[in-house]
Amino acid sequence: MGAGRQALSTGGLHHVEVWVPDLAAAKRSWGWLLGALGWTPYQDWPAGRSWRHGTTYLVLEESPALAGRVHDRLAPGLNHLAFHAGPPHAVDRLVAAAPAQGWTLLFADRHPHAGGPDSYAGYLTDGQGYEVELVAAEEP
Repeated sequence: MGAGRQALSTGGLHHVEVWVPDLAAAKRSWGWLLGALGWTPYQDWPAGRSWRHGTTYLVLEESPALAGRVHDRLAPGLNHLAFHAGPPHAVDRLVAAAPAQGWTLLFADRHPHAGGPDSYAGYLTDGQGYEVELVAAEEP
């Protein structure tokens, strides 16, 4: 089997493809975030870019088949992607650096417990309306 086709874990996530209206902007904001989370560049072509983490990869593509130019995280479909971000101080570091990279903190009045009192996470949105959740690992 070729790279990316190994059945390492039946039912495990293989890849996610997100269509974006502005690939250049997505490459800047998502490229920074994914790099900070340990993802590495994987594929690059004129209409897209992907990053890999272990056997899973994430694709951002400005497809010529896009039916619209606006993503609405509150409409049916994808609301957000959640990433393990390390201990709470790693979430804090990413949230602090995010605005300079095109991300805005959501739910600032409830941060870092917007997911509930037992949750420590940062919720960010990029300039195109995509949301990510940076989930802190529980302290041992």
